[in-house]
Amino acid sequence: MIPLSVLDLSPIAAGSDAGESLRRTLDLARHAERWGYHRFWLAEHHNMTGIASAATSVVIAHVAAGTSTIRVGAGGIMLPNHAPLLIAEQFGTLAALHPGRIDLGLGRAPGSDQTTARALRRSPAAADSFPQDVMELLGWFQAAEPGQAVQAVPGAGLEVPVWILGSSLFGASLAAALGLPFAFASHFAPAMMEDAIALYRERFEPSARLERPYVMLGVNVTAADTDAEARRLFSSVQQAFVNLRRGAPGPLPPPVDDFEGTAHPLEVAGLQQALACSIVGAPDTVREGLRAFVAHTGADELMVTAQVHDHAARLRSFEIVADVRARMARAA
Repeated sequence: MIPLSVLDLSPIAAGSDAGESLRRTLDLARHAERWGYHRFWLAEHHNMTGIASAATSVVIAHVAAGTSTIRVGAGGIMLPNHAPLLIAEQFGTLAALHPGRIDLGLGRAPGSDQTTARALRRSPAAADSFPQDVMELLGWFQAAEPGQAVQAVPGAGLEVPVWILGSSLFGASLAAALGLPFAFASHFAPAMMEDAIALYRERFEPSARLERPYVMLGVNVTAADTDAEARRLFSSVQQAFVNLRRGAPGPLPPPVDDFEGTAHPLEVAGLQQALACSIVGAPDTVREGLRAFVAHTGADELMVTAQVHDHAARLRSFEIVADVRARMARAA
């Protein structure tokens, strides 16, 4: 069985706050480390009252300092929001503090709405320079040349694995051209997943950073002791998606029974499309879902995400997934 990793948005559950969410993020990371997950990534989102990971590098530092072996990183940093030198220094600092454990995934979306993008001082054309910004960032991680006027300190000469994130063919093409690993956001934008994977593998150019293509796919996995309970827990993320589409994002709602049965049919259709890469159920259901998804995609790694309102139930979900993976590995 391929490696499994965790994508955590540090969700703020209804009735809670950002401080509690960040404490729960660290608790989940410590459990994930014990359960054998490979990496623990956090994502940059802004002006989202249900997500506490906006200052992504700060949260990564929080998680890395509270764990000891699991890789910790960004899935991802929205690079057009930042100067490449600044990100090189931030992740160079993280790599200096936690050698061999820090990953840097890069995306070109704003991670916000247009009003918030303006508040971030992001130019409307910022995404157009994403390939050049990635190249500049990679350059800051190279060993400094004699007489170089500006250096990333820390950063220059440090080994920080860089990933390209994407939900379209653009990211796949860029990752292939630069010879970088590619992570596709199939957990919320699966429409172009198969085309993006095929393009990336076909056009991949080996580099000093990566010899052969490496694909990681996001997948929603909500597990419980019964299929019915898992479906109930999954209703929290379904409600969150519907609220976002309605233009009313907020804290992660508590679960409800039969959400699809009460939602508008058009909203249900939208959910089924956006959350097509989801596995929801008891251990046997999760096992068959993981097996089928890996067989269909040929993924090299899966990044599991689960937004569950109750923290204990969320931990239990990730524990079940880890146990399923361990049993699959033994069987193989």
